[in-house]
Amino acid sequence: MPYSEQLANRIRERLAQLPNIEEKKMMGGLTFMYNGKMCVGIIKGELMCRIDPALHHMAISKPGCKTMVFTQRPMSGYVMIADSAIKTQKEFDYWINLALDFNKHAKASKKK
Repeated sequence: MPYSEQLANRIRERLAQLPNIEEKKMMGGLTFMYNGKMCVGIIKGELMCRIDPALHHMAISKPGCKTMVFTQRPMSGYVMIADSAIKTQKEFDYWINLALDFNKHAKASKKK
């Protein structure tokens, strides 16, 4: 399933004022890198957010949020948010802000 261009545009608009944003096609979707670190993206039509692993269990208790599973492995600190959970700007901003807050502390992946 290709990623949602509508969701991509919402993310672009929300991140527009930030420096060092880079879009990369990966994992069958679109990822937005902030300061060289994965921050948010779209995978199989859902919003993916990289959040503080310490907040993971709290996050997945919210409606429409689940743990990201990549290559059959659950990934702590990565959550998928269903479209139904980001209908309002307030809901959308909540998840984007969690990802942006963690990005300050996140480690960049190693360059190959």
